Amino acid sequence: MRIIGGSFKSMRFNPPANIPTRPTTDMAKEGLFNMLNNYFNFDNVKFLDLFGGTGSISYEFSSRGCTDITNVERFPKCAQFIKKTATEMKMEGFKSLQMDVFAYIEMCHEKFDIIFAGPPYALENMDSIPDLIIQKNMIDGEGWFVMEHNPNHHYDEYPNFLLKKNYGSTIFSVFTNAGKLK
Repeated sequence: MRIIGGSFKSMRFNPPANIPTRPTTDMAKEGLFNMLNNYFNFDNVKFLDLFGGTGSISYEFSSRGCTDITNVERFPKCAQFIKKTATEMKMEGFKSLQMDVFAYIEMCHEKFDIIFAGPPYALENMDSIPDLIIQKNMIDGEGWFVMEHNPNHHYDEYPNFLLKKNYGSTIFSVFTNAGKLK
């Protein structure tokens, strides 16, 4: 795997074998960051990565100048890899938490400019995540919550839905405090 943009561009990282992840494809990551670049200055972003997996999305944020990153991943092997990789790459302001995402959301009292969730597509309560984020008021101001999912999930009618972008079988649905664009 590799980082596709920013100061760490082309840097490779090798997650351990047999970890329960579904990394976001390079094509989808490129599309996601092209979209985010139009709305955010990463130097000033407070970022939360839920279901951190290999840490790939967090590394991309760090590579683009973000220095306030919280990565939440429940599986020990994944969480250890994320923490080790961020330390080896000397990523500033990178916090890696090994815990259940739903427990984290329940106890969280912070607000973030960008929240990204890339849950397992078969997660039973996946469709509750946007509601939980909105109910906990975790999106700061005009920030975004971005949910990665496949075509089996539909969020267009959810409150606070803003837009969606398709990249092959990967879809990013975006939610804000303001809701749909007029």
